[in-house]
Amino acid sequence: MIELATIVTIAIALAMDAFAVSIVSGSAYRRLHIGYALRIALFFGVFQAVMPLIGSLAGLTLKDYISAYDHWVAFGLLFGVGAKMIYESFKITEAEKRFDPTSMMTLLALSVATSIDALAVGITLSLITSSVAVAVIIIGVVTFVLSYIGVEIGKRFGHFFESKMEITGGVILIAIGAKILIEHILASSR
Repeated sequence: MIELATIVTIAIALAMDAFAVSIVSGSAYRRLHIGYALRIALFFGVFQAVMPLIGSLAGLTLKDYISAYDHWVAFGLLFGVGAKMIYESFKITEAEKRFDPTSMMTLLALSVATSIDALAVGITLSLITSSVAVAVIIIGVVTFVLSYIGVEIGKRFGHFFESKMEITGGVILIAIGAKILIEHILASSR
């Protein structure tokens, strides 16, 4: 089983998109009451848990076909998602200020958008752990907590932290991908 610390690190990295959007939500609507903050956190947490579950099911289907180079697949996916997060951290636009995070359709769209990366990471989870259920629960809970905190930070501090969190999440995912690749290469050279 993959180390608990690695799962928590992946969960934190994946939650950075939702955390950043939560900050935007809090800064756009500084008078969001606790019910809206909890709803935003719940939507993001559930979607971040469901997407890697779907991805891991796809990964289990492909596992027999890619087991010889699964470490490269894991590295490639984590690197790609991490690089995308870093790239997107530099693209904060004025359009983000005009959305209504209290609208059910907006919240649904944001939940899907922030959890697409988790779908790809779910494929990786199926390759590196036998306990996908524990991983997706941790991912969902971590995202819920960080999203709620993000709304509160947004209400107080606005956009100051947003891009820095996405960069941090991207760097963490790339580092985990590199760790998986290096460990496999070192293990196979022995």
